[in-house]
Amino acid sequence: MARTRIRRGWRRWINVVNVGGVVIALVTALPLYWLVVSSFKTNAEIAASPPTVLPQEWSFDNYVTAFVSNELAVYMVNSVVVAVATTVIVLGLALFAGYALTGGKLRGSTAIMTVLLMLSVFPAIAVLTPIYLIERQLGLLNSHPGLILPYVAFNLPFAIWIMRNYLAGIPTTIEEASEIDGASPLRTMFSVILPMSKPGLFTVGVFTFTASWSEFLLALTINSETSFRTIPVGIALFSTEFSVPFGAIFAGSVSATVPIVVLVLIFKRSIVSGLTSGAVKG
Repeated sequence: MARTRIRRGWRRWINVVNVGGVVIALVTALPLYWLVVSSFKTNAEIAASPPTVLPQEWSFDNYVTAFVSNELAVYMVNSVVVAVATTVIVLGLALFAGYALTGGKLRGSTAIMTVLLMLSVFPAIAVLTPIYLIERQLGLLNSHPGLILPYVAFNLPFAIWIMRNYLAGIPTTIEEASEIDGASPLRTMFSVILPMSKPGLFTVGVFTFTASWSEFLLALTINSETSFRTIPVGIALFSTEFSVPFGAIFAGSVSATVPIVVLVLIFKRSIVSGLTSGAVKG
C-alpha cells in the first residue's frame, strides 16, 4: 500500500510537471505565432480591434518594405559577417584555452576558471564608454572589426568555461596513448581532441552566434552608419518621428529569427550533449 501511494504521488507530480511544461510552451509559442501572423497583415489590420487570428489577406508587402525600403538585406549581411567572424575566433581560442585548463596542464587553473566565471556575467554596459573611446582612438568606429573584437572579448569567458568542462570529460588515457604513438601535443589536439570535442564546439558556436546576432547595445553605440548597422539596430530604427511601421518591424523580426531557429534545430542534439557533458563531467 505504501509503495502504491508513493507511485501515485510521483505520478501526480509528473502530471503537474507535464501540464506546467505545456503551459510554458504555449506562453512561449503565442508571441512567436502572433509575430509571424502579423508580419503578413496590413498595418490597418494589425491595429484593428478586436484583432484577427489570421490575416484577411496574406500579403508580403511588409517584407518588401523591410528589405527594399528599410535596407534589411544590408543589416542581415552585416550581422552574418560579424556573427560568423566572432564565432570562428571564439571557437578557436576557446578550444585551445579549454584544453590548456584541463588535466592540471596549467598552474592556477582553478583561479583562472573562477575569474572566467566572473567575467562571463560582467555587464557590457559597465565598460561601454571605455570601449567607445578606445575604438574611436583606434579608428574602429563604423566597421565590422569594431564589433567583432568586443564580441569576442565578452563571449570568450563563457566559451572557455563550456569547453573546459567538456574537455575535462575526455579520458586522459586517450591523450597518453597518442603521446606513446609519438604524436606531438599539436597533433594530438587536431587528430584526437578536436574530433571528440565537436558537441562542445557546436554548443559554444550556437551560443556565440546567437549572442552576436542579437546584441543591441554595443552595435548601436559603435556603428552609427547605415552600411555597418546590424539587424537589431536596423529594425529598431525602422520607426520614424511620425510613424511606426509595425508590419515592417514584424517582418524584419521574423527574418531575424529564422536563422537562429534553423541553427538551433539543426544542432539541437549536439547542443544538449555539449551542455550535459560539461555539467556532469566538469
